Amino acid sequence: MKDHKIIQWLLEGDISIQYQVHRDLLDSRQSLLRQKIETKGWAAAFLARRLENGHWGQKFYQPKWISTHYTLLDLKNLNISPGNPLIKQTLYLILKNEKGQDGGINPSPNIPNSDVCINGMFLNYASYFGVKEEELKSIVDFLISQHMKDGGFNCCSNRKGAVHSSLHTTLSTAEGILKYVKNGYKYRKSELQKAELGCREFILRHRLFKSDRSGKIIDQRMLMLSYPSRWRYDILRALDYFQFAGTGYDRRMDDAMEVLLKKRRKDSKWPLQAKHPGQTHFDMEKCGEPGRWNTLRALRVIKHFGI
Repeated sequence: MKDHKIIQWLLEGDISIQYQVHRDLLDSRQSLLRQKIETKGWAAAFLARRLENGHWGQKFYQPKWISTHYTLLDLKNLNISPGNPLIKQTLYLILKNEKGQDGGINPSPNIPNSDVCINGMFLNYASYFGVKEEELKSIVDFLISQHMKDGGFNCCSNRKGAVHSSLHTTLSTAEGILKYVKNGYKYRKSELQKAELGCREFILRHRLFKSDRSGKIIDQRMLMLSYPSRWRYDILRALDYFQFAGTGYDRRMDDAMEVLLKKRRKDSKWPLQAKHPGQTHFDMEKCGEPGRWNTLRALRVIKHFGI
């Protein structure tokens, strides 16, 4: 990376940021930094809020964003050790108590159908933390059963009869499939990979944030740079997914890339533009100020695509 001042600024951030800067921008694997993630900084602060019952918040999904579900997603994105024993205990607690009749993870006893988006996110962090393949089979079966004809997924497909995929659910599920495959799981792998390719095409067909029919912006919030993203889709999260997937540049990314580059400040940093309303354990960064998460992610996207 050419901008040494920005790299130095990033390296002054949380231990998780430091590790990902070395890994993704400097091509330097820092095993000692990785080992410190669960004992220092943000990840340690999340772990300290784990309750005696093995959960965060009010068990699996409530309240947002301090529930077990979103805390585990945060810890995965912080790159905490996949072998952390406390997290393993929590994951198997979820698998024991939260599976629905359709095989998916379902925290709603009064709703018979599992939420597709929740299961995509669950597959993401469960695969990262190395849950046994046998435990993930019913979740894989459920997700494959919900794959839609247009290539993507929608959390309303099995609840409200949606016939068009959602960018939110499509990206969450694609991220989960990618992590599942990259971590060496084999069960129904080829079917999942085919579904993931369908997800990529669905996102690209929408030029990452536009209607595939009218060409209009689907939701202005998709252009706002937030972190953590939670379940919400935005252009940086999508571009970062394509980066992690190792795909080549597609001209249908042009519009999103142009928006991203225009958001770069004069000091070469990207701002944290939005925060999704809800309870948090703590705020990693302040909205409206330069954000290390967004700067790191934007730079690794630019590096990957050679922009």
